[in-house]
Amino acid sequence: MIFMPHNFLLVWLFQLLSVGVLGGGIYILYEWYERELVGTPYLVAGLVMFLWSFGGHFISLPLLRRPGAEEPKFMRSKTVQRLPRPDGSVLQVEFFGPEDGQPIILSHGWGPNSTIWYYAKRQLSDRFRVIVWDLPGLGKSTKPKNNDHSIEKYARDLEAVVAIAGDKPVILVGHSMGGMINLTFCRLFPEQLGSRVAGLILVDTTYTNPVKTCIFSNLVRKLQKPLIEPVLYLTIVLWPIFWLMTWLSYLNGSLYITVELSGFTGTETRGQLSFAGLLSALGSPGVLARGTLAMFNFDETATLATINVPVLVVCGNSDIATKPVASDRMKAELPYSERVTLKPGGHMALMEQNQQFAEAVSTFCAGCS
Repeated sequence: MIFMPHNFLLVWLFQLLSVGVLGGGIYILYEWYERELVGTPYLVAGLVMFLWSFGGHFISLPLLRRPGAEEPKFMRSKTVQRLPRPDGSVLQVEFFGPEDGQPIILSHGWGPNSTIWYYAKRQLSDRFRVIVWDLPGLGKSTKPKNNDHSIEKYARDLEAVVAIAGDKPVILVGHSMGGMINLTFCRLFPEQLGSRVAGLILVDTTYTNPVKTCIFSNLVRKLQKPLIEPVLYLTIVLWPIFWLMTWLSYLNGSLYITVELSGFTGTETRGQLSFAGLLSALGSPGVLARGTLAMFNFDETATLATINVPVLVVCGNSDIATKPVASDRMKAELPYSERVTLKPGGHMALMEQNQQFAEAVSTFCAGCS
């Protein structure tokens, strides 16, 4: 699941519900043991609530989705380069495909790590030099010692990845926050457009504070200052507790509901839903909260008109995290752009409609090269 401001509260509410179910089960069992609650129904109810808290995902996942022909899994490369950064973070950069192929750099969204690109790595590395990297604090990249999780910091990290991509100009592919990083890269390093960067692919992303382009944006904008930001700061302080709550919601299966609602449209497979749920549970809540707060300061509206390389805008037709209207705006203001809509697809259309996505990327990259 991609962590964006609009769904952070939803995740938090399901976590509280998970704690409530576990606590309720323990309380009922204790009261039954103390004979304050008498009768088998209380014992059964307490046991069901307790066992569901740790094994509900074994039941809920099969009920939600059927298995697919090719399910995603953790796939790492043996060709790896570790990049130390001035702020103390170390980037995990992995390479797939032929060394002389057209290099494409994939930047993932906020929440998972580079293994989210399972299908892209499988479907594109036969002819392209596919380069993926974990954003600092996620996956195998270590977090910065100064706790700087700004998009500008990540854009500078991306510039370091571009520097080791080889002699050929690269295609920058960014999903969700990864696309936001690409746009900030274009503002900070305009001299690289056309020389080191041949083109951009912006996938289910936005050009401004994502609160403004998500579903229920008016409500979310009103809640940003009085509710969402305080919860995020609380998460930074109490991140171990929130991480335990996250894993509890994963074990009882409720995390799949938030993943389904925020990322998919119902055509995803059981493995895709399970994989996205597990990836969302692996990320440290403290890191995720800092990155989410950084998104509130994001605005590259003025940057769009300055990008002088070809751009492909890709959007799931039912994306609620970054509604298609954001892609419409980018398509209208980017000087050299085209648009592809993945149907049916949500914010995780790169997984749900992975064949469509790979074909769109392949066609665009072939045109740029």
